[in-house]
Amino acid sequence: MQTLSNWAYGIQWGQLPLIAVVGFVTYGLFALAALAMVSRRWLRRFTKTAFKLHKTLAVAGFVAATFHLLLGVSLYV
Repeated sequence: MQTLSNWAYGIQWGQLPLIAVVGFVTYGLFALAALAMVSRRWLRRFTKTAFKLHKTLAVAGFVAATFHLLLGVSLYV
């Protein structure tokens, strides 16, 4: 846990710590997953691949959210 705690605020991406960057990436992945399902109404040729893309983005978002959670918990343990 000490390693994750050091990573959370020790690694910087510009002005933001790693925990904030992972949080923004997670939010973006979930927003893109929702957009993939909504966009199939507008683009008929996207209907067949929308669910596959939605599923892939949701799994990637879940992995990023789990890493974000571990970084957050490691700060308090």
